[in-house]
Amino acid sequence: MTFHTSYTGSSSDEDDVSPREKIQKTEKGFTDFCVRNINQNAFGRREIEIAEQEMPGIMALRKRAADDKPLKNAKIVGCTHINAQTAVLIETLVELGAQVRWAACNIYSTQNEVAAALAHAGYPVFAWRGETEEDFWWCIDKCVAAENWQPNMILDDGGDATHLMLKKYNAMFKMIQGIVEESVTGVHRLYQLSKAGKLSVPAMNVNDSVTKTKFDNLYSCRESIIDSLKRSTDIMFGGKQVVICGYGEVGKGCCQALKGLGCIVYITEIDPICALQASMDGFRVMKLNEVIRNVDIVITATGNKNVVTREHMDKMKNGCVVCNMGHSNTEIDVNSLRTPDLTWEKVRSQVDHVIWPDGKRIILLAEGRLVNLSCSSIPSFVVSITAATQALALIELFNAPPGRYKSDVYLLPKKMDEYVASLHLPTFDAHLTELTDEQAKYMGLNKAGPFKPNYYRLVSSSVIKFCHESD
Repeated sequence: MTFHTSYTGSSSDEDDVSPREKIQKTEKGFTDFCVRNINQNAFGRREIEIAEQEMPGIMALRKRAADDKPLKNAKIVGCTHINAQTAVLIETLVELGAQVRWAACNIYSTQNEVAAALAHAGYPVFAWRGETEEDFWWCIDKCVAAENWQPNMILDDGGDATHLMLKKYNAMFKMIQGIVEESVTGVHRLYQLSKAGKLSVPAMNVNDSVTKTKFDNLYSCRESIIDSLKRSTDIMFGGKQVVICGYGEVGKGCCQALKGLGCIVYITEIDPICALQASMDGFRVMKLNEVIRNVDIVITATGNKNVVTREHMDKMKNGCVVCNMGHSNTEIDVNSLRTPDLTWEKVRSQVDHVIWPDGKRIILLAEGRLVNLSCSSIPSFVVSITAATQALALIELFNAPPGRYKSDVYLLPKKMDEYVASLHLPTFDAHLTELTDEQAKYMGLNKAGPFKPNYYRLVSSSVIKFCHESD
């Protein structure tokens, strides 16, 4: 491949020795793991302890359900980001009785010290920051196929563990009792499998639960997009022109933050409802080609592929910052930049200059992968909401009586959404008003909830795409 003469390497700042080539073990002789450096475990444990303090909901759930062990005999394959917040979820699942094996859903988002802390505690973890694509699939494979191990649950973020099991270990996949998926990309894959009649197990779509969509996608991204861009580029936001591709909850959060700091924000959208929302919120809705020559920052947040193409990047101004806030790494066509005529120059960890023959350069963050988990961190409190939702979904599917769930994709019951929210209210000293008997009767509600019907949801892009394909 001739482009290596001009390609100076990616933005990974890790050492060159692959963890797969290292022989590591804990003081207790545990070896069923593969992380960057097991000796970093003490630092990782401190980060987990800090996260626990800011994750009241999942910690309350751990305390309330620990005696009942609702996940006893559950064997969970996990494929999520591995950071301090997900470590709190993993250890909660174990406290509730589960056995786990865990890999990362993103090659750049793993906190190596946290992975080391989990391995040191005796959990089979296969992940490190800066994995190759081959490493990525090897790690997931190690979680699925192990000696004396038959998983019966999957917790996925992007659908990669589900995909690998379905394609490579179909007999094992048929033994799965349930799948819990939290990303737009993964949910879209599940709906495609269901439509094609290839989904042989029930799945819970956590992404479209109100607690996930409204809090993780909106509030988390509202804070982490600024953190990501500041840490990686030191950019000044006031007066900058920004185009955000997608006005779902992630896009809305990014827009709010950037507008608040004085940016001029444009939106691209395929959905007329989201486009109307953006217009009424005061943003110009444009086609990408109409603004691409003038903007200073391009942010994708769609979950789709090839949203920003080589043609778009050829037209960008010198110094334009390009990054992705959607789950998938396919939104920016990064492969189209790996050609002999372009030179890649590493600036710092997760930051690359891509230089054109005329000297123009764009600043590409995290090679098009999820920028907030690659270049910064995310608020632990919001992750607590998502983690509690995931844990409850696993408990529900694992303990459901036969026949309650068929081989299809389900939304989290509204009662569980409300329970997750209630777990977090004490942090704010928030006091709920109680309905009187007369009020409850008038509204046709149970005084204890649920207070909204199951159809009360924020429809995400994954569901919209599915609806479009069904037409």
